Amino acid sequence: MSKNAELSRKDMKEPDQFQVVAGEAASWLTGHRRTAVLVGGGAVAALVVALVVASVRERSAQQAGGALAEVYKVAGAELSSVPLPGASGPFYADDTARQKAVVEAASRAVAAGGSAGALASLAKGDAHLKLGEWDAAGAAYQAYLAAAPKDDAFRFGALEGLALVEEGKGQPDAALAAYARLAAEVPGQADRADLSRARLLAAAGKKDEARQLLAAFGEAHKGSPLASEASDRLSRLGGK
Repeated sequence: MSKNAELSRKDMKEPDQFQVVAGEAASWLTGHRRTAVLVGGGAVAALVVALVVASVRERSAQQAGGALAEVYKVAGAELSSVPLPGASGPFYADDTARQKAVVEAASRAVAAGGSAGALASLAKGDAHLKLGEWDAAGAAYQAYLAAAPKDDAFRFGALEGLALVEEGKGQPDAALAAYARLAAEVPGQADRADLSRARLLAAAGKKDEARQLLAAFGEAHKGSPLASEASDRLSRLGGK
């Protein structure tokens, strides 16, 4: 994280504000459980802090900060056809309804602008992706990438999202290129990108290429927590 992204002493002396924003960050992670598991505890902590910092900054722009908070609130809302005792809501009958609500809330936050708007574009892309709205998801991820700093902690999420969009559209070659871009632009996620590339290659019948990629995984990604998974996949493909 860059030096200018550090929380100020004043921010740290406001526990109520910090706790609220941290809760909002946790809501983001709720929708990214697979990512949280794969990147590990230390990296997850860094991601949460990055989101907290961005949100605290936006508190100087109340409209933008409030709109972003609403996105997180909706994204973490309970699924229930009736109000739940002791819970303030909102409630949605199913995930489709919830994701549509995320899109609406994120659109309002995007319109408010600033770094809150950029983060809202990422949430909007995730919601469209879950709804199978590939082109809308791709556009939202591109908007995030255009607005966010090159070293933004969540950049990997948008790049992976673009790859998943291409997968959803049934375009494996474009998805492979998108995963290669993820590996190039966010080296810390190159191991995940290579696993996804190997999966796509194997599914496309290019098993030799998949085996080559997996066989080189240990050397290319020394110390990766995904090494055992890569080895297992290689074994299933008949490699050593």
